[in-house]
Amino acid sequence: MARKKQAAKKPVKEASSSDEEEIDSQTPGAEPIDSDEDASSSDDGSEEEEEDDEEYDSEAVDEDGDDDDDDASSVEVSDEYDNDSDEFEEQGSSDDEEDRLQRQHDLEESDEDVEILEDIDVVDAPRNWPKAAAAGSKRGGDGKKVDTAAAPDQDVNNPAAAAWMHTDNLSSDDEDDSGEMNRIGRIPLHWYDEYDHIGYDGHGKKVVKDKNSSAGKDLLDQVIDAADNNEAEGGGKFTVYDALNARDVTLTPRQIELIRRLQGGAFAHPEHDANPDYIDYFSGVDPMKSGLNSDRYEKKSRFQPSKWEKLQVRRLLHRLKCGSINMDYLEGKVRDMNDLVKRSDGEDSDKPFQLWKGDEEDELALRKGPQHMPAPKVPPPGHAFSYNPPGEYLPTEEELKEWEDMDPSDRPYGHFVPKKFDNLRSVGAYEHAVKERFERCLDLYLCPRAMKRRLNIDPESLVPQLPKASDLRPFPTTKCIEYCVPGKQDETVMVRCLSVSPDGQFLVSGDEAGVVRLWEVQTSRLLKSWDLNKFIDNGEEDTSEDTKKPIAAIEWNPNRSHHCLLAAIGKCAIVISTGTGRLDDAEVTDALLSAASSCKDGGNISPDSRAAKAVKWSSLRKKKQESDKATISAFGDKSGPVALLRTNRDVSSVRWHRKGDYFVTVSPKAMAAAVLIHQLSKVSSQQPFGKMKGEAQLACFHPQKPFLFVASKEHVRIYHLVKQVMVKRLLSGCRHISSLDVHTSGDHLVVGSLDRRLVWFDMDLANTPYKTLKYHERALRSVGFHPRYPLMASASDDGSIHVFHSMVYSDLMRNPLIVPVKVLRGHSPVNSLGALSMVFHPTQPWLFSCGADGRIHLFQDL
Repeated sequence: MARKKQAAKKPVKEASSSDEEEIDSQTPGAEPIDSDEDASSSDDGSEEEEEDDEEYDSEAVDEDGDDDDDDASSVEVSDEYDNDSDEFEEQGSSDDEEDRLQRQHDLEESDEDVEILEDIDVVDAPRNWPKAAAAGSKRGGDGKKVDTAAAPDQDVNNPAAAAWMHTDNLSSDDEDDSGEMNRIGRIPLHWYDEYDHIGYDGHGKKVVKDKNSSAGKDLLDQVIDAADNNEAEGGGKFTVYDALNARDVTLTPRQIELIRRLQGGAFAHPEHDANPDYIDYFSGVDPMKSGLNSDRYEKKSRFQPSKWEKLQVRRLLHRLKCGSINMDYLEGKVRDMNDLVKRSDGEDSDKPFQLWKGDEEDELALRKGPQHMPAPKVPPPGHAFSYNPPGEYLPTEEELKEWEDMDPSDRPYGHFVPKKFDNLRSVGAYEHAVKERFERCLDLYLCPRAMKRRLNIDPESLVPQLPKASDLRPFPTTKCIEYCVPGKQDETVMVRCLSVSPDGQFLVSGDEAGVVRLWEVQTSRLLKSWDLNKFIDNGEEDTSEDTKKPIAAIEWNPNRSHHCLLAAIGKCAIVISTGTGRLDDAEVTDALLSAASSCKDGGNISPDSRAAKAVKWSSLRKKKQESDKATISAFGDKSGPVALLRTNRDVSSVRWHRKGDYFVTVSPKAMAAAVLIHQLSKVSSQQPFGKMKGEAQLACFHPQKPFLFVASKEHVRIYHLVKQVMVKRLLSGCRHISSLDVHTSGDHLVVGSLDRRLVWFDMDLANTPYKTLKYHERALRSVGFHPRYPLMASASDDGSIHVFHSMVYSDLMRNPLIVPVKVLRGHSPVNSLGALSMVFHPTQPWLFSCGADGRIHLFQDL
């Protein structure tokens, strides 16, 4: 070992150039260093090294022989080897240990062989370790200075060897100083298979694939190229493919030697010393203090507040607040609080003190344990307990007899009977004093008590802050126009329903007598009237008062080009042409109504369908009167009823689809055929439900999606007409739904009921109501949204119409804003019926209303 270390300390530059030639010529065909033949064949240039190897081997044999002979006396063997610090101590021998020592001996021989194979310039090493300590400045374990020049065996630091040990241990940045290698990191390389480059370098430029590399060649081409390159300098056998940079890399002789050493199980670097001398890390000045952690940084926890100290301070503050300790205890003047209590008791024992100070309840409240609940106080005595009470408090003889028959707990004053005395000296002792005190003690002992905390909350703080109504204009505020319904002087005709044309120029109303009237909005002039009772009974006229049917519902076509409307009367739904269109609109309307005006045999309904038994179409063109042929517009050639749909039960509601071709009718008593969908242009009808859940009251279409809303008395069901499935069921919480309307966005629904509820549904949130409003005193008859402005209104039997500001935001994170802004009054209740219908103007913030008093009003924003 000593010879090995001295040879390792020799300068590496002494290697001759002939050695380099031997390395270059022998390296391509080198084998792992485990075999002795290869190790001996790799070096033939130095006779001195061979002699050293022979001497080292002979010494190893001698040592092995000595070990075998001296097994019994292990103490003597250890003493024999104490003088040589470079040898191993004997710890007992065995066959395994001998084999292990032999392998280590072979590896050490290979280290000496490889050590002088190549001539390497130490000056060109890219990294240098810190400079070694100056000679004579090192201290040993006894604290004395050790001269490294005088004791070379103790100095195992070789700067040249340490520099070469870390020559190959470079980081990615040191390997690529110019920044031309690939820098894509851990990105899969197969992502670049279809591109001409493999990634990007440190300057952001593409790393182009080498077309001559072995990646694009098959195995046969690679074998041929390797055979061709074997003759060239460097040898193609040691050319490997760098997949990251897409190029072939030729290994250097040093890299090949490192690979051979790793395959042989040796250390990668020949300069590595596996058994260095022991270095005493204890300081020579103070042996008890180690220098291992002398230059370490302080922990981060040393600079942070201690949680334990924080907890202790909190506990001390709590005890100080409770009074269990004082500042003398914290400052150290008093060692124990019991001593302070004893001292104070001794000093104040002779001084007088108050028996009742008045703060006993506070002291009990601060003590530990269950919370102290004070006993309820006895109510103060009244006038009846006076020794000279007024006369009205003195009982009569009859009252005294009644009190004697009553239980003491039911008497006005319990056991006490009011009496009058001339003076206070005449008042004797109370005979029931002990009994009442005993009963109170029993009540306090046996009756449980509970502490009730009262929250002092201002009710005004619970009310949400709503904006002012003046900031939410425009909305209808004032009654401006009244439309007078003609009739007898002593009789009032109840107006049941209203509807406005899409352009806002005309208003249509339906009354109790079955008459549909057409009004001009701006002038309140009556333009047309149609009595639909003449057409509902098989076309026979019957104008008797008992057989007249009211107009249950009326709806103007929402399409601006279609000038027609629907009216529900009795078991029929009648299509009426208004004759108010211009030239282009009149042609479109005639084309829409052409099939209905000439329909025969019940319309275009399949005889096998379910709707064939529920509805029949019939034309009314032949039964029109001459007066109905006159049109309002100069371009309209048709005016009046055009077609009639006859169902099995009374029709209560009609609603158009937004495109103006389809419409739905609702007959609550028709069971499965209660909801029917009709197409006016094809004179056809459909029955979407084979079985109906509940009694349908209302139905309407979704403004944008193929959804159908069907309202029963308590629920609202949403059906998908294309998929023919139920999408959702809304739980209204109402007893009887009377009206229904959908917001123009299609995401919100408002429902009115006969139990005074106005229910708002946000269909994106849940199937339960978002808001439930109860502002009306009686049943709601009509609710609706404005098609353009953020307004909503509800009409009730109390004769009032409530207008709400209902802003629906496009931001899904904001809830709708509902603010009541105005109460419109203009209808007086008749027979418990008030405002029966309301409808908004399509383009202006106006509102039309009608009621049981036979009046039609227009409210505007003034």
